[in-house]
Amino acid sequence: MLNIIAIPALRDNYIWAIHDGNYVAIVDPGEAAPVLDFINQTGLKFTAILCTHRHNDHIGGIAELRGVYNVPVYGRSHPHNPHITSDLREGDVLELEAPHIRFDIIETPGHLEDHIVFIAADAVFCGDIMFGAGCGNNKEGTLADLYQSLMRLAALPDSTQVYCAHEYTEYCLAFAKLCEPKNRTIQQRIVDAHKLRAANLPTVPSTIALEKATNPFIRCTSPELIHTLQAHGLTATDELAVFTALQHF
Repeated sequence: MLNIIAIPALRDNYIWAIHDGNYVAIVDPGEAAPVLDFINQTGLKFTAILCTHRHNDHIGGIAELRGVYNVPVYGRSHPHNPHITSDLREGDVLELEAPHIRFDIIETPGHLEDHIVFIAADAVFCGDIMFGAGCGNNKEGTLADLYQSLMRLAALPDSTQVYCAHEYTEYCLAFAKLCEPKNRTIQQRIVDAHKLRAANLPTVPSTIALEKATNPFIRCTSPELIHTLQAHGLTATDELAVFTALQHF
């Protein structure tokens, strides 16, 4: 049985530790110290690093970690990310032996061109593409790229656990409520998120089902959301036009 643990890092990052009680793989280590502390405290054997994209708050700890543990780094190669030892592309399958887990890889541009996500049987490690009730900003590529990437995640099974890399949920939910003030699922999620944060607990992972019910960036056909945006000048109502308007709302 695999366990997935959130390791808080930097100001609002989560580094994900995937372990089986003996071996651990680490996702997006933006800094080394919390990971080293986790390994020292648990005694787990560190076997791999998974990298969703090249932003420093996701790769900033890799050099130091590999200076202590010479583990492979799986991700998409890019000239500005010198850490990748095993290049992954659309359609690739990554199967780790220890901990034993299989990932399907899809390329998810729109935040950065090298962004990929790791999809396991019941979980997706999605970096900065999808947040709790939100999404990453468009640094490279087009908004159409970002929307397509989000909708590929939205097409995963509803029960899929969504492991994003930041604790942005309360902020994103405040925006979601502005977009759909009558959405009761958003209202309840705000209450739930506040309770979790008051107890110093993560608000993630969520599920694809919960994101489809509360995340405005994958709810671009919602009549209430469209009505809200029309009140602020939206004219075209195709999905990409709505998504684009959300980015500037």
